[in-house]
Amino acid sequence: MPRKKKPGYWHHKPSGQAYVRIGGKDIYLGPFDSPESRSRYDELIVAWTMSQNVDRHTLRIDELALKYLAHAREHYRKDGCETSEVVAVRGCLRVLVAVAGDLLARDFGPLKLQEVRGAMIALGWKRKAINKQIGRIRRCFQWAVQNELIAPDTLVALGTVPGLRQGRSDAVESVPVMPVSDDAVYAVRPFVSRQVWAMIQLQRVSGCRPGEATQMRGCDITVAGQLWEYRPESHKTQHHGKERIIVLGPKAQEIIREFLRADTTSFLFSPADAREEFDEKRRANRRTPTTPSQQSRTRKSKPTRKPGLRYTTGSYGQVIRKACEVAFDMPRELRNISTKLPEAEREGLKAQAREWRETHCWHPHQLRHTAATEIRRTFGTEAAQVVLGHASLSVTEVYAERDLKLAERVMQQLG
Repeated sequence: MPRKKKPGYWHHKPSGQAYVRIGGKDIYLGPFDSPESRSRYDELIVAWTMSQNVDRHTLRIDELALKYLAHAREHYRKDGCETSEVVAVRGCLRVLVAVAGDLLARDFGPLKLQEVRGAMIALGWKRKAINKQIGRIRRCFQWAVQNELIAPDTLVALGTVPGLRQGRSDAVESVPVMPVSDDAVYAVRPFVSRQVWAMIQLQRVSGCRPGEATQMRGCDITVAGQLWEYRPESHKTQHHGKERIIVLGPKAQEIIREFLRADTTSFLFSPADAREEFDEKRRANRRTPTTPSQQSRTRKSKPTRKPGLRYTTGSYGQVIRKACEVAFDMPRELRNISTKLPEAEREGLKAQAREWRETHCWHPHQLRHTAATEIRRTFGTEAAQVVLGHASLSVTEVYAERDLKLAERVMQQLG
């Protein structure tokens, strides 16, 4: 019996929407080529694929990818939301399908896996990121074996492909994350809100992760004694059954004390509060009186964009990036690239903007590296491991970069 062709992702030009035809019915998905419509299409195709009862002898790579993506969206969840792992899985599966989507899953072997890896290299992905993505593709096939969708020998064959080694491939090497200087940190202070500056300072003195700073609540803090203890409701190693305790000393206490609320379940650092303070400051600094039309204007009951109750790791990093662009005078033509420019010129400006940001901008994770370096220099690697919450010293070595100034002082005396 011939197999049914997978429903396509189509463009309805009169309305500008995307649609898919399933069972003789057109289902509209939203604006064409938008992330929302693509996500909705993936969900519908997963449901359609599941209904086809595909067996291991006819299962194609694109169908396997959709099945595994559906599994990943259910498996990689924390606090009821999908984690960033789902985004990474979707990215590697997209390349896999582009290279070998029509191939039968049982015929996918080491040579094809290397071809997928070559496509990732051509996209400019970093070597370490490519190795991680290839590992995710292997986990996809491992899941397929567990669910008896493919034979185990396929997975065994894929395991023979080694990871890319430094200096032995065409893949781009990633730049190590380095500590950020205090001068660079204080340069952004005039361009961030009081809430964001508090999170920056908190990370600097405590070494906590960005996500642990953004989700801080009063009910998660034990204030008894001279040292407070902060237990994040959600943290990176939670799914391993590990407990994360962040000890807050006098400096950290002073930073967060002004943000403590009567409602201990609310987040200490809120974008909504930052926006309200910004509007109040702007009204106080207004030099011209408001016009009658402005006075009679009523705010929308349901605005399209509304500040959230807490920062996410992404929004927190974005605020810092924009502040760096202002503080370090990013060229205007790189900050605001016109959509009216020719495609080639736009891509060139985007490349220059990325290069500029890599040189001048810093991100919240670097504050953790800075704290780690200082802790290790003063108290040793074991102390840094305990404070940072690492399971092994090797991870701490990655975060706590060697202090060259200390080495120079030692060698001046001994060398």
